[in-house]
Amino acid sequence: MIIRIKNLKVRALIGLEDWERKEKQNLLIHAELHIDGKKSGQSDAIEDTLDYKEVTDKILDLAQNSEFFLLEKMAYSILELILKNPKVLKARVEVDKPSSFFPCDSVSVECSSGELH
Repeated sequence: MIIRIKNLKVRALIGLEDWERKEKQNLLIHAELHIDGKKSGQSDAIEDTLDYKEVTDKILDLAQNSEFFLLEKMAYSILELILKNPKVLKARVEVDKPSSFFPCDSVSVECSSGELH
């Protein structure tokens, strides 16, 4: 089973430029969490599944309180955080920085559990 968290909105300090180090920027976080959904699919009980509100709150806390320079570091840190939950079998994370520079709409970085060493 896959749980997707889409367009999680967060404001964070991110970037290399001086102006980026002074003011938080808008980011979008997308996460795909693979779990074993058989038990919860039968029981309809929260304790048998991944509490995605809890995961979302942890992602928000990490991102909002961070001061990363690179999107890569933020994405990797969020992925590591998600994978600490024993109910997550594998995961994918994308951090999207809208309006990061002209002429594109956004720049994003994606990483997955297969990339962890």
